[in-house]
Parts: sequence; C-alpha cells; structure tokens
Amino acid sequence: MTRGRWGLMAALALSVVVPLGLDQYKLYVLSLTLVYVILAIGLNLTLGYAGQISLCHAAFMSFGSYAVAILGQHGVAFEIGLVVGVAVAFAWGLVLGFPALKVKHHYLAMVTLGFNIIVFLVLRNWESLTGGSFGISNVARPAWGPLSFKSDRAFYLYILAWAAVVVFSAYWILTSRWGRAFRAIRENEMRAEVVGVSLRNYKLMAFAIGAAYAGMGGALFAPLLGYIDPGAYTLDRSIQFLMMVVLGGLGRFEGPFIGALVVTVLPEVLRGSEGLYLIIYALAVILMMLFMPKGLVGLWDLAWRSSRSRTSPSISSASPR
Repeated sequence: MTRGRWGLMAALALSVVVPLGLDQYKLYVLSLTLVYVILAIGLNLTLGYAGQISLCHAAFMSFGSYAVAILGQHGVAFEIGLVVGVAVAFAWGLVLGFPALKVKHHYLAMVTLGFNIIVFLVLRNWESLTGGSFGISNVARPAWGPLSFKSDRAFYLYILAWAAVVVFSAYWILTSRWGRAFRAIRENEMRAEVVGVSLRNYKLMAFAIGAAYAGMGGALFAPLLGYIDPGAYTLDRSIQFLMMVVLGGLGRFEGPFIGALVVTVLPEVLRGSEGLYLIIYALAVILMMLFMPKGLVGLWDLAWRSSRSRTSPSISSASPR
C-alpha cells in the first residue's frame, strides 16, 4: 500500500475517533479544518497539479455559501442548495478558465485577483439578494426529516462525510489520465500538447473542478458559522488558501491536509501569547518556507522512509562462502 493511501486511512480513522472527547470550541476548530481541507484540495488540483495559479478561491467559495443561505431562507433543502452552489462555482470556473488559455503566471494571477474583487463588490452591493454588508444570519444546518445535524458533533460528522467524498473523488481524478494530463501541463505545456494533451480542455477542467470543490467547502462553511457576510470572501481569504497549499506541499496529495491543519490550528495554539501571536505565527510560516521549501509534506516523507527502513529486512553484506 502506498504512503498516500496509508496517510488517507490514518487521517480518516483519526477524524472519526479524535472528536469524541472534544469540547464545543475544539470541535468547531476541527470542523473548520475539514472545510479548509476541501477548499485546499480544490486549489491544489488547480495550482499544484495543473499549474494554473488562482487568487479567487474565496469567490468560488462564496457561491456555495450564499446558495445554501439564500435558498435555505425559502425552505429549500440544504443538499439542493449545496448542489446549486457547486454547479454555479463549476460554471464560473469554466468561464474563468478561458483566460488561462491566453495568459499565464502573474498575468493569470491578476485576472483571478480581479475576479475575486468583482465578486466581493457584487456581494456587498446587491443587498436585495445577499443582504449586503449586513450579511445573512441564521443559516440553517441540514436535516433529514426527524434526523437533524444541528448539534456540533452531528454536523461535524456530516462535514466529515462530504470531506471523504471530496478526498476519494480527488484521489480518483489524480490517479486517472486526467491527473497525468494535469501534471504534463504543469511541467511543460508544449511537450504535453505534442503528446496529445488538449490544453484547452484540461485547463478549463482544472479551474472548473477546483472551483466546484471550493463551492462545496463554502456550502459547508456557511451553516458551520451560522452567519455569512462579504467580508469572509475577500482576497485575504484566497491568500490564506494559497498559503495552505504551499505550506503543505504544492502538487502533493497529502499537502492540503497538512497545510489546512497548520493554518487553522497553529493560530489557536498561539493565542495564549496574546498580542504576540500574529508575529510568532508569521515568523513560523517564514521559517517553514526557508527550511522546507517543498512544504511540510517533507516531514511526512521523512517519517515514511524511517518507518520503511525499520520494517524492511536487513540485508547482510557478508560474502557467501
């Protein structure tokens, strides 16, 4: 079994067992981490595997959040709102993928940055639909008839189920010919096109699938907080997702798990330092990037190699007589 599958199984087992004894706030932080894992997986697919930089992941996230919040006010089931949010995010991902066919690198970053700003301004000014700066409160959590997910522990398990769907679907995509095509585009577009990879189709799908995952994360984010407003979907949030992917390990399947955990949990651990925690957090991120440029996934690789060396049989160097 590969290290990716071992890590996947271990993470899933811990996600089910660990929350059993947690208090309400710690359960909330863990639920938020799962939501961020979903979002980071989407950005890692777009940027880490396909090499298409995106600074508008928060905008895609907002489509899912506002879909469940607005439709929920009219009595529409949560799952329908989630599907609508994912579909809208997927559609806009396709639209935004077209500039990727013409521009790349920092030019593409500027295009996606502008899209994030436009979406933020629409959310803030379209008050009749989004509530404007006042936002939308009392976002309902899902319920299946008598079965409700209103409690924090039940909703955590609900998020975990969707996170498992995202993880296994992403694993399937990245181990299929789609994943190989994404890697080929990232490494060398000209060579990829020579061997038969359709740059247009795969670039569009890299943006669209990553956006769809962001829409799903946003749909789960809204009822977790119970309140949303445009301030949650600014450029700062998109940069936060970018930091998760880069810190965890760009283009590595395990990267989003590690990055989301560090970016979400580390600030909570450092809050005891009061006003200094932001400085300590920033210094920690800088040191990680200096000494681990390939991301924290390098520590996972080191632990894996160490475990393999201990379990592998020793080979005698003595010559036969």
